[in-house]
Amino acid sequence: MIKEKIQHLAKEIFDDVVANRRHLHAHPELSFHEVETSVFVARKLEELGIEYHKMADTGLVALIKGDKPGDKVVALRADMDALPILEANDVSYKSQNEGVMHACGHDVHTSSLLGVAKILTEIKSEFGGTVKFIFQPAEEKLPGGASLMIKEGVLENPKPSAVIGQHVMPLIDAGKVGFRAGKYMASTDELYVTVKGKGGHGAQPQQNIDPVIITAHILTALQQVVSRFADPKSPSVLSFGKVIANGATNVIPNEVYLEGTFRTMDEQWRNDAHVKMKKMAEGIAESMGGSCDFKIMKGYPFLINEEKLTAQVRGFAEDFLGKENVLDLDIWMAAEDFAYYSQVANSCFYRLGTRNEARGITSSVHTPTFDIEESALEQSVGLMAYIAVKQLGN
Repeated sequence: MIKEKIQHLAKEIFDDVVANRRHLHAHPELSFHEVETSVFVARKLEELGIEYHKMADTGLVALIKGDKPGDKVVALRADMDALPILEANDVSYKSQNEGVMHACGHDVHTSSLLGVAKILTEIKSEFGGTVKFIFQPAEEKLPGGASLMIKEGVLENPKPSAVIGQHVMPLIDAGKVGFRAGKYMASTDELYVTVKGKGGHGAQPQQNIDPVIITAHILTALQQVVSRFADPKSPSVLSFGKVIANGATNVIPNEVYLEGTFRTMDEQWRNDAHVKMKKMAEGIAESMGGSCDFKIMKGYPFLINEEKLTAQVRGFAEDFLGKENVLDLDIWMAAEDFAYYSQVANSCFYRLGTRNEARGITSSVHTPTFDIEESALEQSVGLMAYIAVKQLGN
């Protein structure tokens, strides 16, 4: 049976997948700068005899066509970029690029997809149809590598019937995976706000237009966008994590600078909220004698897992890993540029467990101590290969 063959191959290539993951982890590159990563992936594809072409500068796309008859196409996606984080792990494969780290598991995703390519090359005679491999740059930085690759035609020639991606999750034990059908991850917008007034001596407030007080009113009032204007059934988050009022105990500054994020799962409400936030902040500032420059950098859309496809993929995972190792996921208000694929094609984005409490591997993604239980790589490559073959109808 093809399942047993894939499971055997996943064990057989495990050491290679680990080695690839460790190489990538030790040589991380930031978004839109994945030059050596792209060269590494290209070399590995060449070793397998797989043709590829470049997209979005550092991205790569490759095809594996089964020997049996079949016209169906399924796409598998992995992201390749790292984060501007100084790694704190004391491991042999610690980042050699100081201040840059694979703290979100993209080294896992890329090495896993290379492993899938190796498995499917070995069993080409066992399936029909075509698997499209998408090695994508710049998931971590707007406008997102996914949007660029889609614009350059990654979902055409041939057009996949489904796009499937996976992402590490340190909240889930290694050996398990998680799924959620329907709306799963949020859209994300960056807010950059400057509140302007007239600074001066703190002991003479009557002579000033205090931007600190104006900002306090704006911050409080903006929460009404979520608490009073948003549909309670549709999640929304508005958070400001940076406020700079560069005055002193007795100095009122001329302006206050803020940065924040707005996230939701409804595109119409998202656009309406942008208008409300901007109008409210500007109105409050004007009514108090100041002004407000409210800029919104629109980011990724929300991510939706197509219901029928996700049910099918979940079923394949239960067959491959055992039903007890497949979990239900809750809504996740973080964002992912895989959402771009999900907005234009039937898509499924699931989570790969990488936690091992016994070994202290529990750190969250985007932290200096993030690492994975590497045994998860065997399930990662095996499951994704199995999903691809089964989704092609074999």
